[in-house]
Amino acid sequence: MDKLIANRYLLVSNIGQGGMADVYKAIDTILNREVAVKILRGELSHDPMTLLRFQREASAASKLSHPNVVDVYDVGESEGRHYIVMEYVRGRTLKQLIAQRGALNLDEAIDIMMQLASAISLAHEKHIIHRDIKPQNVLMKDDGTVKITDFGIAVAHDSIQLTQNHTVMGSAHYLAPETTRGEAPSVAVDIYALGIVFYELLSGKVPFHGSTPTEIAVKHLREPMPYIRDFNPTIPQSVENIILKATAKRIDQRYGSVDEMIDDLAHCRMPQNAHVARLELDNDPILSVKVENGKLQVEQEKTKKRHRRYWIIAAVSSLITAVVITVVLLFATGVFTLDPLLGTPIPSIVGLSQQEAIDQLTEAGFDEDNIRVEQVLSEEVEAGDVAAVEPGEQTRVSLEDEIVLQISRGGYYVVENYVGMTLSQLQQTFAENGVNIRIRQNEVARSDVTKGTILSQSLSVGEKIDPQGDNEIEITVATSPTFTIPSSIIGMELQQAKDLLNSYGAAVVTSRISEDILNEEEKLGAGLVVRTDPSPQESYTQEGTDSYIVLYYY
Repeated sequence: MDKLIANRYLLVSNIGQGGMADVYKAIDTILNREVAVKILRGELSHDPMTLLRFQREASAASKLSHPNVVDVYDVGESEGRHYIVMEYVRGRTLKQLIAQRGALNLDEAIDIMMQLASAISLAHEKHIIHRDIKPQNVLMKDDGTVKITDFGIAVAHDSIQLTQNHTVMGSAHYLAPETTRGEAPSVAVDIYALGIVFYELLSGKVPFHGSTPTEIAVKHLREPMPYIRDFNPTIPQSVENIILKATAKRIDQRYGSVDEMIDDLAHCRMPQNAHVARLELDNDPILSVKVENGKLQVEQEKTKKRHRRYWIIAAVSSLITAVVITVVLLFATGVFTLDPLLGTPIPSIVGLSQQEAIDQLTEAGFDEDNIRVEQVLSEEVEAGDVAAVEPGEQTRVSLEDEIVLQISRGGYYVVENYVGMTLSQLQQTFAENGVNIRIRQNEVARSDVTKGTILSQSLSVGEKIDPQGDNEIEITVATSPTFTIPSSIIGMELQQAKDLLNSYGAAVVTSRISEDILNEEEKLGAGLVVRTDPSPQESYTQEGTDSYIVLYYY
């Protein structure tokens, strides 16, 4: 790729694509660090609304300095291309984690929610509403830290909304009911989305499914929130209550602020809160929902009067009963089928090979051109087989919808103890296991081990890494001490000379010789060094335990 942006940011590889921009991994050539560069697609630079959304994302994120928000370093325009330079986060999205592992354990889910809620709390404090909170917009670092990103449709509390013809902004699976009704966004929409994300973390799936965004939005409006304890009865009632309160249909029954939700998250695991009563919410307002020209129309109906005449109710009930019986008979005789209306169910393909899954999908009527393949890590599924499919199995979708096959490329590589190996042995180990990793090497002079032996490593034993990820390990390797034998060693007391050479890393032996064989100038006194081998001023390298310096005395 090797494309330089603004004479500073060297693009390395494409790491993501969104609705309006592409994201690249890049090198900041001035500060010599990895960054992520988000570049608005050229054809969209002339669309005022898209450009405003792009600029708003940079503005919103740059106002937030928080450990759980992706940092924005720079914003600019180069050769007509608008860009945002952000912190580069190694890891994966929260959506990918859920797809790989399914439901998370309670402690991990709460830890993630505490981090997310803390970041959104700061955003609300800065008068910023995110409006598109979802696992796809949350990055997971390998150490468990989460980083929320993509403030593309965020708004200030009193700013204009970026909509055209009342188009709803946000993702249908996490969309608050009032957003669908066309109401102005408030902090409550973020609280609702956090509640949906919490449910997904604990169950491995979103609460409402549908073949179209409109169908999903209607369910958010009309259907009660599923109980998470029906999925997992071991979850404390206090945790289920947090989800129910965050996702209440009516804003006045939701948390008044994210901080209130954080307080409940911090205390929900206390023993005294495990068996509280289930939160009961008032009935939601009656809504009229219809679709016109592909758009969802929602109207508030007038409250029905209690004294409606019973004959009207009876007549309507009789009519409905007749219609239901007729429809059932038509379906039972095969005259009608729901497939054209509800969509075609995605077949059960998890665990099949990639080609087998594609064959099953095409046999069901799906177009192979609409099937996209992603490579993911999976501990449970063999490499080359389907680990997950989006939308999920048995979900009814249109035959024209995109289907994403997540193909396993194997599990994680578990870091071993490499101390005692040589560099070549370590390289061979990584090669045999197909691990893509950079090895950085430091050297320490040691006389007690063989040259080239690994003394320490930066990665912990048992740590799991993506074998095809951007990995790095730093090792410390033993090297042989090399020094010049000092001339002052001659005439030095024997033990003092030995200690000096030992401090340089040299092995030393002593040898007593007869005074009769010495020259007059060598007769310096009993117990003093009179000769060395090698001689003073010679360069000496300690090669493990196979070499040594001889000190002669009489």
